[in-house]
Amino acid sequence: MKLMLFFLGALCMGAAANTQENKPMQDPNQKLERTSFQYGGSYDPMLDIKADVAMVYGISGDVAGRVKSWKDKGYIVHLMTGVAWGEYQDYFEGRWDGKTHVEESQTRSNGEIIGHGVGIPYVSPSITYGKYLCVGVKKALDAGVEAIHLEEPEFWVASGYEANFKREWKDYYGDDWIAPDASPDAQYRASKLKYFLYRRALQQVFDFVIEYNKQNGRTVRCYVPTHSLLNYAHWGIVSPEQSLVMLKGCDGYIGQVWTGTARTPTIYAGELKERTFETGFFEYGVLHNLVRSTGRRMYFLNDPVEDNPNHTWEDYRTNWECTTIASLLWPDIWHFEVVPWPDRPFKAHFPAGKDWFPGAADKDNRYPISSAYASELLTVFEAMKDMKQPKVEWDCGTQGVGVLVSDTLMFQRGGPVHSEGNMSSFYGLALPLLYQGVPAQPVQYENIPIKDYLKSFHILYLTYEGMKPPAPILHDSLAQWVRGGGVLVFTDDDKDPYNAVKEWWNSDGRTYTTPREHLFEKLGLKADEVEGTYLVGKGTVIYRKISPAEVNANADSITTMRELFQDACKAASVPLRQTNYLILRRGPYVVAAGLPVSQGGKTGKLTGHYVNLFDAGLPVLKDINIVDGNRMLLKDLGRMDLSKPCVVAASAQVLGVKSDSHSLSFHAAGPLGTMARIRVSIKSAPQKVAVEGVPADAVKSQWDSDSKTLYLELPNAPEGHDVTISL
Repeated sequence: MKLMLFFLGALCMGAAANTQENKPMQDPNQKLERTSFQYGGSYDPMLDIKADVAMVYGISGDVAGRVKSWKDKGYIVHLMTGVAWGEYQDYFEGRWDGKTHVEESQTRSNGEIIGHGVGIPYVSPSITYGKYLCVGVKKALDAGVEAIHLEEPEFWVASGYEANFKREWKDYYGDDWIAPDASPDAQYRASKLKYFLYRRALQQVFDFVIEYNKQNGRTVRCYVPTHSLLNYAHWGIVSPEQSLVMLKGCDGYIGQVWTGTARTPTIYAGELKERTFETGFFEYGVLHNLVRSTGRRMYFLNDPVEDNPNHTWEDYRTNWECTTIASLLWPDIWHFEVVPWPDRPFKAHFPAGKDWFPGAADKDNRYPISSAYASELLTVFEAMKDMKQPKVEWDCGTQGVGVLVSDTLMFQRGGPVHSEGNMSSFYGLALPLLYQGVPAQPVQYENIPIKDYLKSFHILYLTYEGMKPPAPILHDSLAQWVRGGGVLVFTDDDKDPYNAVKEWWNSDGRTYTTPREHLFEKLGLKADEVEGTYLVGKGTVIYRKISPAEVNANADSITTMRELFQDACKAASVPLRQTNYLILRRGPYVVAAGLPVSQGGKTGKLTGHYVNLFDAGLPVLKDINIVDGNRMLLKDLGRMDLSKPCVVAASAQVLGVKSDSHSLSFHAAGPLGTMARIRVSIKSAPQKVAVEGVPADAVKSQWDSDSKTLYLELPNAPEGHDVTISL
C-alpha cells in the first residue's frame, strides 16, 4: 500500500518525486518558506542545505547571476541587503550621483566615524540615501526575487554629531541641533530622531517595491531583519522596532538572535555572567510579542557559529543549542533562518577545543567542522520545517505572566547620564521569574491597545526605570486591563533622571513630575501613593517603591522578587507553580531546558522513547531527567503514528517516501561533504539496505530492537540518493 509522507511533516515525512532529469526533487511544502539562509555568493554544493529559501546577500556585483544560480537548484530566492551599512562605497565616494556623501557617516562626538568594517560606515540616512537603496533593490526585483529583506536599521547612540544629522534635526524639530550628550532631554530627542530616520528610509524602499509590484503585476514582499529591542538597548543602538509593523508594505521581520547577542552578560542576584539561554529566551520573546496579534510574519534566526571567529567549536555548539531551544519555546513562530552564513560552519576553520578532536587541544590551531556537528545541524534544520504543529503543551511554572517593555528602552542609553548598563531594570524583573520555571513574556508596551493583546495575561510587571511610556493612550489601555481583573506589579523609585525630559506627561498642559503619576491617576490612585496592594475594579495594583536594578544588584533579590511573585499570584487567584525546567511539546517534538534548582521547584522527567536530535547518531533515549544546563530537542516516538514504516529524523532532506509491507524507500539529499544520518521506524530488522550510487561498504546500519528503529549512515550528495530498505 502506497504511503506518502512529508519529511518532518505532520507525522513522518516525505514528498512526491520530480522525475525530470537533472531537476532537483521538490518538496511541495517549500512554498511555505519555513526555513531560509543568507549568503553572498553563487550556488555552492557544499552549502546546499536544502532550506526552502536562499537569500542572496547584497546589491553590488552580479545580482542577477547569483539569483539565477540558486533558482536553478530549486530554491525560492529572496534578496537581503544592509540598510544601515553595506558595500556602498560608490555612494559615499561620489561614483553613484557625482556627489560624495561622507557627511552621512554616523560620527562620534570626537569626530570618529563609526564603521561596520574598513571603509564601511554606518549610515545617517538622508532622502538621497533612500533613493540609492531603491536603485540597488531594483536589480534584484528585475532578477525575479520573491522578497526583499532590508537588514539591521541601526543608529548608534554614540553618534549624532555628523552634518547630515544636524540638518535632519533642524528639519524635524525646527530648531538648531543640540549635542546628544548635552542633557538627558537632548539624548532622548536625538534617539527619537534616529528612530524616525530609519523608519523613513525603510518606507522609501517599501513604497518603491509597492509601486514596482503595481507596474509589473508582482507580489514581492518586504521584511526587516533586526536584532531584538533588548539587545539594541543593551548595545546602545536605536532602531525603529515596534513602529515597523505600522509601515505600509512591511510584511514582517527576521528576529536576529544568536550567540553573539545572547551571550551578552547580565546580572542576576548580584552576579554578572553570560546566560545565553536565558537572554536568548527573552530576546526571542520580545520579538515574538512585537508581531503577536499584528498578522506579520516572524522568522527566528539561529547561528551555529557567530561573528567572533576566535571561540572554539565546542563553544559555538553549546551556545547554538541554547539559542535554538530558546527560539523553539515560542510556539507561535514556525519560520526560521536556520543559518545566516552557511559558509562559516560548513567551510570555515575555527579553534577546536580539547574535547572536539582527539589531540586538538591547541586553541591556536583551527579545524573544519566535525562530521557529527554538521549532521546535528542538518538534522535540526530539517526538524525546523515541521514546527507548525496543531497541538502544543507546556510543562512549566505559572503561565500568563509578562514584563512590559517599550522601544524607549533604546532612548536612555547615552550620556550625560544613562540607564544601568546591564539592563537590570528589565532583567531584574524577568530573570527571577524564569528561574522559577515561569515562561514570562516581554510584552511590547506599544501594542497593548490592540484588541485582546493582553487577554492571555494574568500578571504584568512594569517599571519606568530605563524606559518611558511613549503615549498617554497606553495608560488608558493598561488601566482598562487592570479593572478587568489583571494584576499589575509596578516597581519604581521615581529617581530616573529621564523622568524630567520634555515629553507628553509634562507638556501641553500636563504637569506630572513622572509618567507614573499619570498612570496612577488613570488607575484611581494618588500620585504620592505609599507602597502597598490596591484593588482597582476587578483587578489589583501591587506597588513597590524600589529600583529593579538596585534590587537585582544584591543576592537578597532572590527572596524579594519571589515574595513579590507570590503576592501577585495570590492577587490574581492563579496557582503558584515553580519548576526547575521548561518543557514544551510541539506535536511529537519536545523542547526542554533545565534551570537552576529553585526553592520548591519541581524536577523535570520524561518517560518513553525519544530520539535525540542534538546527537548526530540520533540515539533513542529513555527515562530522561531534565536538570540544570540541559538543552534538549527530542522526538517522542510515543506521539507518532508508527503503524507503518516511516522516517523519524535525518540529517538530510528526505522526499518521495513510499512504504508497503515489503519495503520502505525514499530519496535523501544534503550538502556535499556531509553525512546523511537517518533513523527510520520499521517493525522488524531489515533484510537488506540498498543505496543507489553508493557502495555497500559505505553504508552503515544498526537495528535497535527495543525501539524498533533502524539507524542508517551514508554520504550526502546535493542531487541525492535513492534508499530502499527491504523488510
